[in-house]
Amino acid sequence: MKIKQAADDFLSCRRIAVTGVSRNPKGHGSNTVYTRLRERGFETFAVNPNAETVEGDTAYPNLAAIPGGVEAVVIGTSPEHADATVHEAADLGIRHVWMHRSVDAGSVSPEAAAWGREHGLTIIEGGCPLMFGEASDGAHKAMCWVGKLTGKVPRTVQ
Repeated sequence: MKIKQAADDFLSCRRIAVTGVSRNPKGHGSNTVYTRLRERGFETFAVNPNAETVEGDTAYPNLAAIPGGVEAVVIGTSPEHADATVHEAADLGIRHVWMHRSVDAGSVSPEAAAWGREHGLTIIEGGCPLMFGEASDGAHKAMCWVGKLTGKVPRTVQ
């Protein structure tokens, strides 16, 4: 499917976990994603096993600890942690996973993405949910355009 459809499907989920949200928010993309989604009306949950609170909210050590569960997860950790998150998402029935990437390698793990797809998850490998739909802004839309040209944002999602 085209990236826009995959992004729309992801953003139709209202309860979204964001992994890698830091206690020290400066320069952390996960914190930006977390706060913007929250500001735009999504029910967001910060996942950081090393913090009790982030951005003034409760932080959870993993996806399973989130009361009531979530429908989707943005992976904002290093790629080495993506595999465990994708496996946990599959175990919990979370079908939508977005591996965040802007200008660097971001959180994309091709191996974790392949495993997730084999187990029925929709995995978006790259880009950012803030580039699409009601979560977006002008700067992120421009980054999306550049990201598509450079391959940092996929044009299609399998």
